[in-house]
Amino acid sequence: MITDIAAVTGSSSAAATMKKETGVNKDDFLKLFVTQLQNQDPLNPQDSSQFISQLSQLTQVEQAYNTNTNLSNLLAATQSSTDLSLMSFIGRSVLTTDNHLFLAAGTPQHLNFNLPAEAEALLVQIKNASGQVVRSLSQNGVTAGNGSVLWDGKDNSGVPLRSGLFTYTVAGTKADGTPFSGTSLNTAVIDGVKFNRSGASVLTSGTLEISPQSIVSVNL
Repeated sequence: MITDIAAVTGSSSAAATMKKETGVNKDDFLKLFVTQLQNQDPLNPQDSSQFISQLSQLTQVEQAYNTNTNLSNLLAATQSSTDLSLMSFIGRSVLTTDNHLFLAAGTPQHLNFNLPAEAEALLVQIKNASGQVVRSLSQNGVTAGNGSVLWDGKDNSGVPLRSGLFTYTVAGTKADGTPFSGTSLNTAVIDGVKFNRSGASVLTSGTLEISPQSIVSVNL
């Protein structure tokens, strides 16, 4: 029953959309056709083959509108289901590749990462909300795999930074001088979901917004 109602609603919506965009739909065309038949000279009937051909073409166009409308409804239903499933993350600790972090002034931060290869030299750059590099941290002889560097929350001049959102990038150089990129790793406890009807919904952890696609693992 629900499927039938949805199908009728989708069909009506498609017909309305078609009329709005083209000025006519199949029902209007049929009415015109019936009116023509009622007013034609019975002794000299008009050739209706061209009219029927046009009606067939119009029906195909309306079917295309129906398909697009049903597809849009399906995508909307899928998005709603996905949004609801995100609520299952609330209260859980997740490991994410998102490179955003929140600095509480005066609190050191461990910047975690994963390296695909051993780095002869490692450079971690921290940027503020405007994208400006405020601190660069370097290490030598860092093995492949998971690692971290400690940031004291200060800029390159040794001045403590105010609380706020920052991002960081990880870059390594192999012994032969070949550069490569590392992957940031952050742990966060999800405390909410921000629904976005015009785009992808995101998870929240305090002031941080985390894309579900960036989650590597979930813990209780």
